[in-house]
Amino acid sequence: MAYLFDLLVEDTLSLLGGKMLKYSRNPLVAATKGPCLSSPILFTSIRGYSQTRFHNGKKTSKNTNQTSKEPNGGHKKKLLILGLLAIGTTALSLSYQKNNPIEFIEPQKEKKQKKMSTTAFTPDQVSVIFVLGGPGAGKGTQCAKLVADYGFVHLSAGDLLRAEQNREGSEFGTLIKHYITEGLIVPQEITLALLKNAIQENYDKGMKKFLVDGFPRKMDQALSFEEQIVPSKFILFFDCPEDVMLERLLDRGKTSGRVDDNIESIKKRFKTFEETSMPVVKYFEDQHKVIKIRCDSPVDDVYKQVKAAVDERIN
Repeated sequence: MAYLFDLLVEDTLSLLGGKMLKYSRNPLVAATKGPCLSSPILFTSIRGYSQTRFHNGKKTSKNTNQTSKEPNGGHKKKLLILGLLAIGTTALSLSYQKNNPIEFIEPQKEKKQKKMSTTAFTPDQVSVIFVLGGPGAGKGTQCAKLVADYGFVHLSAGDLLRAEQNREGSEFGTLIKHYITEGLIVPQEITLALLKNAIQENYDKGMKKFLVDGFPRKMDQALSFEEQIVPSKFILFFDCPEDVMLERLLDRGKTSGRVDDNIESIKKRFKTFEETSMPVVKYFEDQHKVIKIRCDSPVDDVYKQVKAAVDERIN
């Protein structure tokens, strides 16, 4: 037991010793912490007692030639030593508690590099204006006037889809025809690819201003276009009563030859626009990017509104 006791003393002192001596050498700490920690007497006296307890692994007295039994007072010494150690460790722990806590700050990780733009074009390279409105609102007519006056490239999503539908060998022709006939929205992957290719072809020719007519017709199309191709400048929204649009479409159907210019398809298209395209208009309105044009007036009167709006936004 005595052997284990002395080992305990030695191990404890080895842990406390460095701290005690550190405090004792610092006059500022010595003045504030008191003699218990500022003086090396406690440390050296306890260590001196412990070092006399062993020599080559055996208990010895100061006279190493004689072995002696530990006197009865040895137990009192042990209790005294343990008491001093307890006082020392308690005082040391209290001194730590008095210090202001030190915040642990993890090493800062390297800031992730900002995501590089993944759009095909930047807003400095091309300007895109979305042209939205119900079927028969007059989008194509007004776009033609803008092309003549401002040099825009007019890209009709519907025209691009119909051209792809009629293109010989097109793998999407039958699919596109089905969606158009049913008044449904063609999967965005097809429409986005056609628009991107058309913009690229014209950009390579030096054209930088585009009117994208009849697109986006759904929220996913709007988000995908602006994330993958380029953010739009603003939106021209042609607001037209449904009865006016219906009359225009039926009249156009007499000569257009379009499979969707019939009463059944027209009603489906109206319903689809209201359910899927109006939320897109609201989304851009919240960003203050929508210019609403009332278009149940004569064509030239409508164009005056359009021209004024475009002049304000572009110039």
